[in-house]
Amino acid sequence: MQLIFRGGRVFTPDGFAEAVLVRDGLIAAVGAEADLVRQAPGAEPVDLKGGLLVPGFTDAHVHPVQAGLERAKCELSEVFGLDAYVERIAAYAAKFRDKEWIDGGGWDMSAFPGGLPHRTQLDFLDRPAYLIQRDHHAAWANTRALERAGIDRTTPDPPDGRIERDADGTPTGVLHEGAMDLVGLLTPRPTADDMVAGLLDAQAHLFSLGITGWQDAIVGSYAGSDDQLPAYLTTAESGALKARVVGALWWDRTLGAEQIPSLVERRGRGVGRFTPSAVKIMQDGIVENFTAGVIEPYCLCGGTGLSYVDPGKLREYVRELDREGFQVHFHAIGERAVREVLDALDGTDPGNRHHIAHLQIVAPEDVPRFAPLGVTANLQPLWAAHSAQMDELNVPYLGSPRSDWQYPFADLVRHGTRLAAGSDWPVSSADPLQAMHVAVHRTEPPGSYQAEYPAAGSPFLPGQRIDLRTIMTAYTAGSAWINRSPAGTIEPGRPADLVVLDQDPYATGDIAGTRVAMTFIDGERVYERG
Repeated sequence: MQLIFRGGRVFTPDGFAEAVLVRDGLIAAVGAEADLVRQAPGAEPVDLKGGLLVPGFTDAHVHPVQAGLERAKCELSEVFGLDAYVERIAAYAAKFRDKEWIDGGGWDMSAFPGGLPHRTQLDFLDRPAYLIQRDHHAAWANTRALERAGIDRTTPDPPDGRIERDADGTPTGVLHEGAMDLVGLLTPRPTADDMVAGLLDAQAHLFSLGITGWQDAIVGSYAGSDDQLPAYLTTAESGALKARVVGALWWDRTLGAEQIPSLVERRGRGVGRFTPSAVKIMQDGIVENFTAGVIEPYCLCGGTGLSYVDPGKLREYVRELDREGFQVHFHAIGERAVREVLDALDGTDPGNRHHIAHLQIVAPEDVPRFAPLGVTANLQPLWAAHSAQMDELNVPYLGSPRSDWQYPFADLVRHGTRLAAGSDWPVSSADPLQAMHVAVHRTEPPGSYQAEYPAAGSPFLPGQRIDLRTIMTAYTAGSAWINRSPAGTIEPGRPADLVVLDQDPYATGDIAGTRVAMTFIDGERVYERG
């Protein structure tokens, strides 16, 4: 089978071309349209209609199974504010009267004073409720849920989390980090079929956004979610998993090196298009609840956040994982956590392609360390803009000059850092084009609920903007490199994982308004708009 993509422009590593010839699922030639038509006069044409052909995007940090499951529950991410949340929760409860729990999530901390809802705001429900915060670092539970879990003013905080409390010590209903499991593990467990259905629903959604591969950033049990490994194995064995996927196996922070043999065993279970060859270590939390690991104390609470893994032991564990040939995928938000991770990676094998996701705050003296260590910066660009969460929670908590160290994309590029990119969906939109808009403009994408924030159109730290080619390369070749994927660029011999965009954002300047028209994997059309 032969296809010829023509009628627009083609994004290549060296610039732009006119057309691409695909033969038997591989890119056979890239060049002038007339030349390729002569080479393959019988090839089926795919009309770009003036748009742009790009490599399939690879999301280097995403949670598809969790996202798919949440899409089938009480989903709050499409609305904003307490009134809107209560209205949607009430409608969901009325529709599903037989459900024992009201569960789901997607609420935004910036919708509440100090970022904190309260259990009493959910006590209108006739059953327990457990709703995960948009960032998945906290949950909102009502009084019935706390009672079901036996949580009261005498309940101690777990070592890796915190129970938010009223002045008299009574739990407010907000559970941070490891405390989420105190209630989350009591909610109804999804069946194996639910997990598979969630994954396939997520895959279809990602295809619609041009994403043909990804790295699942947590494959294991975390924050009340069940292990996703069986769902991946089922779909990969059946051929239903068409995307190219690497799984990052969850590092249980309550354990140490004794868990490495089980990680090795789980890695050996990869099949088809699923390879669980990475290990995910979450080194800290998030700024909004003061759990991100920072060097100087927060301005309001005086604490310095958490290091989920003792920095000295982290170095030991990373060295052993590196010797086993694992790629280590880190979560690091605060500048202390970033430094602890860089210290742990010093002396490891760059060939294992270790990377650090999020990188919200990086101390200026640590920015030059990435390239010499061979560490990839895994960016989530959508967060690098003015929003209520940024301006009302992050900046006041961090203070000056630290708040100016956030998301230093341009500085990382200037120091030769290799970039990958991802979304953290369902924490935020999975749409790569929306994220690219933010990376280029450092403003909220038009049309998002965050765009209604008064400062959303003003660039956030504009000196950290990067150009469209740089961020598009991160979302294609950079993330594919992280996954050891053969795709990621439009060159002869590569798999025909291709995306047709309905316009050429390099010509129009409109990144956020660009949509995916078609998505192909190995030359097979897996999505067509409309």
